[in-house]
Amino acid sequence: MDDQQLAKAAIESADLDLAVDLCRQVSRIPSVLGEEGSLAEFIAATLRDLGFDMVELQPVVGDRPNAIGEIRLGPGGRRVVLTGHLDTKPVSHGWTAAEPYSGDLVDGRVYGHGIMDMKGALACQIVALAGLKEAGLPLTGTAAFAAVSDHMGEQRGSIAYFEAHPADLCVLGELSESTICLGHRGRYYFDVHVYGRSAHTCHKYDAVNANYLAALAVIELENCRLEPELEPWVTDLFGPETFMAPGRIYGGLPPGGPSMIPDECVIRVDCRPQPGVSKATVRAEIDRALAAAAAKDGRFRADVVLADEKAGHLVDRDSEVVKVIREAVRAARPGHEPALRVEGWLGDTSSFGPLVETVIFGPGGEPVYSADENLSVEDIHDATKVYAAFTALALSP
Repeated sequence: MDDQQLAKAAIESADLDLAVDLCRQVSRIPSVLGEEGSLAEFIAATLRDLGFDMVELQPVVGDRPNAIGEIRLGPGGRRVVLTGHLDTKPVSHGWTAAEPYSGDLVDGRVYGHGIMDMKGALACQIVALAGLKEAGLPLTGTAAFAAVSDHMGEQRGSIAYFEAHPADLCVLGELSESTICLGHRGRYYFDVHVYGRSAHTCHKYDAVNANYLAALAVIELENCRLEPELEPWVTDLFGPETFMAPGRIYGGLPPGGPSMIPDECVIRVDCRPQPGVSKATVRAEIDRALAAAAAKDGRFRADVVLADEKAGHLVDRDSEVVKVIREAVRAARPGHEPALRVEGWLGDTSSFGPLVETVIFGPGGEPVYSADENLSVEDIHDATKVYAAFTALALSP
C-alpha cells in the first residue's frame, strides 16, 4: 500500500457522523479556564468507550487534569501526538442563534461556546484516531491524544504532558481556518511603574500625580513602531512590525474606598514579537518611549519589570511534520494545494514547541471570542479527514 492509498484508507476509516455528534456533545459541557474537570472526565470516558489502549486523567493542578490516551498500532515506529486545550474564555453576551451550551445543529453548523477554540478540533482528533484503530492498516508506532488544561492560564497542562510523554511529531488543533499554520508570535508583558508623590486632593499642588505622568508614557508607547531586523522569510510571514500597546493601566487606590492623588501608576505593555525578537530589543524600544515622556516633564520617573514571557513558535516549512500535513491535506481535498500561514495569537506551542516538531491545523477562524460561535459540518468532516490522513502517513512503516 503506497502513501496515497494509505491516506485514502485512513480517511475512509473515520466516522464523520460520529465526529459531528461528538462535537455537539463536548459543546454542552462548560470548561471555562479553571473549570476543565468535567470535560476532561467526559473525554476520558469517551476514549475508553472507543477502545483506546491507554487512557488517563493526568494530574495538572487541582481538579483540572489532562485527558490523555494512546493507540498502539505496531512495534517500534514514531510517537505522534494530536493535541489541543480543554479550557475556554467566559461566555460572550449576545447569543441569538442558539444557547451557548446547546450544541445545536442549525443549517449545517454546530453551535457552542468554545466549539472553535477548541472543542471541535479535540472531537475531530479523537474520532480520527479511533478510526485508525479499527481499520487495521499497516502502521507502526503510537498515535497519542492529549486534551490539556490551563492553556489560557500558564499552559501547565501542555507542559506536564510533554514533560512526561516525549513525541516525534505533533499537530496542535488550534483554529487556523483549516489551513496549515507554521507558528505564531510570542508575548512579552512589561510592567512600567511610574512614580509620583501622593497628597490629598485638596493639596493638589503638593502632589505629583502618577496618573498624569503615566499618561505621557501611554502616548509615547502607543506611538511605538518597532520593526526589528529579521530574516526576510520571517518578515514575509509575520510582517515587519513587533506589535506593542499599553494595555491594562492601574493607578490610585481601589474602587469603593477612599481616594487620593496617586504616587504610582502601572502600565502593562503588551508586546507580540515575531519569533527571533529578543526581550532586549523590545525593552530598548520601551526605554526610548519612556525617555521621550521624561523629556516632556522632568518629574517623570519609572521602573520597568518583565512580568511575563511566552515564546513564539515557528516550524521550518521544509520540516517532516509540514511535509506530512501537506500530504494529508492533499489527500483530504483532492486537487487542492495547501497554503502555509502564521498567526498572531499564542498557542501551547509556546511551551512545548521546542520539545517536538509541531504544526498547527484546526477548523474555525476569526472572530472567535464572540456570540454564536459555530463550526460547519463541512469543516468538521474536513478536519477529521486531515487528522486521520496525517496520523496514518506519519506512522507509515
